[in-house]
Amino acid sequence: MDLKRDDALTRPPGFLERTFGLSAHGTTVRTELLAGLTTFLTMAYIVFINPNILGDAGMPKGAVFVATCLVAAVGSLIMAFYANYPIALAPGMGLNAYFAYVVVLQMGYTWQAALGAVFISGLCFMAVTLTGLRRVIVEGIPRSMRIAITVGIGLFLAIIALKNAGLVAASPATFVTLGDLHKPSTVLAVLGFLMVAALSVRRVKGALLAGILTVTVLSFVVADNTFQGVVSLPPSIGPTLLALDIKGALSGGLLNVVLVFFLVELFDATGTLMGVANRAGLLVEGRMERLDKALMADSSSIFIGSLLGTSSTTAYLESASGVEEGGRTGLTAATVAVLFLACLFFAPLAGSVPAYATAPALFYVACLMLHELVELDWDDLTEVVPACVTALLMPFTYSIANGVAFGFITYAVLKLLTGRARDVKPIVWIIAAVFLFKFVQTGSAH
Repeated sequence: MDLKRDDALTRPPGFLERTFGLSAHGTTVRTELLAGLTTFLTMAYIVFINPNILGDAGMPKGAVFVATCLVAAVGSLIMAFYANYPIALAPGMGLNAYFAYVVVLQMGYTWQAALGAVFISGLCFMAVTLTGLRRVIVEGIPRSMRIAITVGIGLFLAIIALKNAGLVAASPATFVTLGDLHKPSTVLAVLGFLMVAALSVRRVKGALLAGILTVTVLSFVVADNTFQGVVSLPPSIGPTLLALDIKGALSGGLLNVVLVFFLVELFDATGTLMGVANRAGLLVEGRMERLDKALMADSSSIFIGSLLGTSSTTAYLESASGVEEGGRTGLTAATVAVLFLACLFFAPLAGSVPAYATAPALFYVACLMLHELVELDWDDLTEVVPACVTALLMPFTYSIANGVAFGFITYAVLKLLTGRARDVKPIVWIIAAVFLFKFVQTGSAH
């Protein structure tokens, strides 16, 4: 027996141990696989929501579905093998809505040009990450404005979700009003939201996914939805692959779009990465270089996604659910990647999911994003007022860009008028000046 024990001790470590250092992180293969499955279940809703949102912008839903699965898999694999972090990536919520409903539908740009803007923002993101400017920029932006952008995107998602659910409708007198509650689709959306919320409170894994699938199944029975099947070979990615229009993205108006993409990606991804990594106990001296690698993995995924044909990719806060299950290494992210690749064969199911089935999950995500408001210093009005301006103008002008623009201008001007100009970092003055110039020139932030 002693000989066998000695042999086990001297046996070279296996591939997974060598690659991810499982023992050094106090974890096992089983724990990491379970953590990966948990993370996947909490974020798999994106394969249904992203094609619906980008499809509204005229993009082929089948190709977007494939691009979504592929970039989630590729991005998560880069995170796994390059950074060894238990954090998964996929197209980000909020930015996909900005891409579709503002840049394409409201501003009138082609989705190809919008992809070009995502590509350029990804290159900028990589540049500031490689040079170390990313940390400088993040530290230069007031915390209140970072919170406001997150909250504002949540409100923006909320109004889109309510519209897709049929709960709000246009009104000549009041701009918006209550929708028709007699519609089966609206009733299903309400029930779906209550189901998602209840399952989440009970900490059921995959609550959002369960809500989407339940409403979809019921839609075949009571809402005249058409069943398209469950499994098939993946659709062609040809219509969106390398379809980006970089030249169109470099035209006047889209330069500001690039700035908005860049700023939101910067705060969202950096905050998520640091928050989840800290929760996993990975932000300690001697391991900080892994955070820099994680930031690079996140940056590279953005422009990979634009090449495949989807809006900005980012680190997912849902990765925290896998960390809670014990995920500590890149094996967790690699597991998520494999599961997203498996999703490629469920395109018919994704095509059967109506917008009102994804609306409950979208609205629930929006509700969670409002939690950030508690972090504001409500005793300092020079911080609170610009934050509220940012958050409120995003849904009320139907534009993330307008919210960001008015917020930064209000912040700079309010600090100046109250004798606290020295509190404002140079990067804030620069961003405020860019947006102010744009307002003077064209009358909008676009």
